[in-house]
Amino acid sequence: MAAQYYLTHMDGVNGLHHITAIAGPAQENLDFYAGVLGMRLVKKSVNQDDPGTYHLFYADAEGHPGSDLTFFPWAEMAPPRIGYGLALEAALEVPAGSLDFWGSRLQKYGVPLGAVEQRFGDRVLPLVDPHGLKVALVEPRVTPQRAFTPWDGGSVPHERQVRGLYGAQVWEHEAEMTETFVTDVLGFERLGEENGVIRYGFEGSAGVLDVRETPEGRRGAWGVGCIHHLAWRVDDEEHQHEMRSRVEASGHHPTPVIDRFWFKSVYFKEPGGVLFELATDGPGFAVDEDAAHLGETLVLPPWLEPARPRIEEVLPPLKLHQVA
Repeated sequence: MAAQYYLTHMDGVNGLHHITAIAGPAQENLDFYAGVLGMRLVKKSVNQDDPGTYHLFYADAEGHPGSDLTFFPWAEMAPPRIGYGLALEAALEVPAGSLDFWGSRLQKYGVPLGAVEQRFGDRVLPLVDPHGLKVALVEPRVTPQRAFTPWDGGSVPHERQVRGLYGAQVWEHEAEMTETFVTDVLGFERLGEENGVIRYGFEGSAGVLDVRETPEGRRGAWGVGCIHHLAWRVDDEEHQHEMRSRVEASGHHPTPVIDRFWFKSVYFKEPGGVLFELATDGPGFAVDEDAAHLGETLVLPPWLEPARPRIEEVLPPLKLHQVA
């Protein structure tokens, strides 16, 4: 039996670091997130475990941790098998009073929209991206504390821009196991329950986890249009080591620390099967590019530079189109 592991001198993780999802063709993904949603492409790189695939990072102007929605464009994959053990919706924070602007803008570009709804006191506009990913734009009832730098080079006015990640929804076969893990090991607080969804999060920090129990369903499987993993913030390598030790002591199997160059990562599956990551806040996206020119060229970590000619040969060309 795994040893019980209780919170000690640290409270847990610090909210969301990034969300990574699976997309279809990379150009269509870029046109939507940088063009229609007006987020900044802060890093154009490759999947370090599959270097023939892009890894595209969209965020605020500086790529602050907690603002970063990233994609693996695996256009050859089938759609996901919807079911438990998957994260199925990414939520983005937008400023109070901006949903009418966003509704009109998204209708202009033919984006499938749901009706504005209330969730836990927040106003929410559900939509579906070009490859089937469910996204929610959220006007929070209580605005989380976050670092945010507006992007001057985008097509959305500063006062309407996406502020960063708000949260994600996961489906679980047995929600109780996930609740025990995220509260006892990762330090989440239970924030409420509404319409069959239990919300966990961190007072004052961006990053809610909405858990829907689906005991009658089937296990889901990754595909184009679903989330690949949810990454949670840790301050630095010491904090990461502490949290990794907690995960391991709770009976789970975290990876060794993996150097992603812009941050360091540890991966593991929570009890219901959703892939989680612990990601350090630094060193950040400006460690290898001038901050004024993030995302303009293909950037590779040093260990992939020798393979650059081969990588560039297989990647499709990408062009950032300006939209109104």
